[in-house]
Amino acid sequence: MERAFALKLMELALRKGADEAEVYAKRSKSLGIEVKGQKIDTLESSTTVGYCIRVIKAKRLGFSYSTDPDEMDRVAEAAVEAAEYTEPDESLGLPSHGKPSEVAIFDTAISSLPEQDAIDRVMLIEKTAFDEDRRIRRVRKAAGYFGASDTYIVNSKGVDIHYASTGCSAQITVIAEEDGESQMGWDYEGSRFLQDLSFERVGRKGARRALQLLGAKKITPLRGFVLLDNSIASEFLGIFATAISSESVQKKKSMLAGKKGAQVASAGINIIDSGLLAGRLGSKPVDDEGVPTSSKVLIERGVLNGYLYNTYTARKDGVSSTGNAVRGGAAGLPLVGPTNLYCEPAGPEYLSDFSSLLKTIDRGLYVIETMGMHTANPISGEFSVGASGLWIEKGEIAYPVKEAVISGNILDLFKNISKVGDDLRFYGNIGSSSLLIEGVDISG
Repeated sequence: MERAFALKLMELALRKGADEAEVYAKRSKSLGIEVKGQKIDTLESSTTVGYCIRVIKAKRLGFSYSTDPDEMDRVAEAAVEAAEYTEPDESLGLPSHGKPSEVAIFDTAISSLPEQDAIDRVMLIEKTAFDEDRRIRRVRKAAGYFGASDTYIVNSKGVDIHYASTGCSAQITVIAEEDGESQMGWDYEGSRFLQDLSFERVGRKGARRALQLLGAKKITPLRGFVLLDNSIASEFLGIFATAISSESVQKKKSMLAGKKGAQVASAGINIIDSGLLAGRLGSKPVDDEGVPTSSKVLIERGVLNGYLYNTYTARKDGVSSTGNAVRGGAAGLPLVGPTNLYCEPAGPEYLSDFSSLLKTIDRGLYVIETMGMHTANPISGEFSVGASGLWIEKGEIAYPVKEAVISGNILDLFKNISKVGDDLRFYGNIGSSSLLIEGVDISG
């Protein structure tokens, strides 16, 4: 599937009566591998092609998609016909041409990686975990993903985009066992560049996370310090990603609705969305409508500056798209979502290395695993999640903790951040450093 195909489909829809037309097409090649016991457990290699067309006719929306290039005429006809049966909407419209952003997102080391080399790298994740300690008894999942794709976006208002991208990831879930007790550990890395991933490091960190929880105890309830590991901080930030979407705000399904210009987090943090970070999985030159991506400080020193927009939600609010249209694939219309969303300290006075963060804590919990994060409410902000981690006494790790619960409101949680670690790490397209938070309810 090439640019000529996309242009032909767009022109076909216009001839059939569409006022505006947009084609989104993607060809992807991927390799997914899971290993168990140093043998291949799953190997899935695929090449997929998908395309869709969105049309606007008399301010009515039509949409159709297919995976078969030979169905071009039917797809164009179906989209234009569908527009006859939808309600008029004055906010409908396609974006105009803009200059694509420049960002490094393609790696020939991934696109040309031999299958056996990929398998060997995934094998290494599992081997490294077992080699870390004899108490690592089982690996539940050691997996790697390698992919490359070509994306085409054209529309009748001058957008004419093609870009190539790659991506790879490594993850592991391991079980450590000792004296009849078992604990689970997990780790993940992902990038658009192969050289950024250390398959050994993923195996080692997954093993160490499980090992450090062996011998865990319950704790008595208290209100105190919580230090969120960067992986857990990223999970909480993922809930912010939902709340900061203009789509959620317009539907009154966001805890940040009506709070633009208000203090919604600690003055010690900034929350940024950027599609311009080299090698990050959310980076790309344009969003999924062809609008150039950019970097936006959404929350600055705790104050909410604005929301994420695609073209439709921006037109509803009378503003410009922020370049945050996202699609789950060619079978769906563009929604709103982050590119790379991350948290950083608002100034050097809020930045701390990890050992200094620990020394700040008189009594508190370093959280390295949570359960039930999906139950957090992005509308009210209320949450109550299970937590495992390490108990801190007078700045030192005392013992591992199990079956704790941390609860509260996410906005209060982010307002009470006092320090930000120097260990920024991305999990997919959401990233955070470790966060030190005061006054959190911790129960046993």
